[in-house]
Amino acid sequence: MSTKFLEPQVQEKLSNEFSFFIRIAQPKDINSITEILTNSFYSYQGIMGYARPFLRLGIYEDLRNRIRSKSEHYLCLVAMVVKNTESTKGVSTTREREQDLIGTVEIDVRSRSGMDVLLLNSWQLDNFEYAYLSNLAVDANYRKLGVAQQLLSYCEQKVLGWGFCELYLHVLENNYTARRLYDKAGYQLQEVEWTFGSLLFGQPRKLLLRKSFSSKI
Repeated sequence: MSTKFLEPQVQEKLSNEFSFFIRIAQPKDINSITEILTNSFYSYQGIMGYARPFLRLGIYEDLRNRIRSKSEHYLCLVAMVVKNTESTKGVSTTREREQDLIGTVEIDVRSRSGMDVLLLNSWQLDNFEYAYLSNLAVDANYRKLGVAQQLLSYCEQKVLGWGFCELYLHVLENNYTARRLYDKAGYQLQEVEWTFGSLLFGQPRKLLLRKSFSSKI
């Protein structure tokens, strides 16, 4: 398996002070990934603010289990920013490079058992297995700089290497920033999913998006 695009020397320049690279997540990254996911998907306000410690713990444990599973068709990627800093010791000044985790995404292959066929929607009937993207998140200080787009691109390359030519994901209908990102990347609406929460309490619906791509990406 070629992972050339994940190597640290393959970098995208953000500015004169910053650049970033993408690599496979490691167990040492779990705390930082958990923090980014919690901050991206859960509010500090209202009841969610009180529930955040429990939500964070659940995210941490689930993520740890997934990363440690070593599944053939699971991958967690992280974006690492490289900062050029200066430190002064005595009369000499040296330039140093610091790295911080600023983004993450996961992809896996999901399957449906034969007993589920009657419950599947039309988009799922073509194949029992499909590639799925989840938990795309970027630190608020580094958004709109192309980090999310690069994470998406690398996921598509990897999924193609797994033998799939389509990638699915969900996004909430009121997450307009994410919807613009996916629309720009070529993802199209496949299905609007209703839940009891959306029917009874007006909660936002989940939108299933799909992108089909060729070996030329």
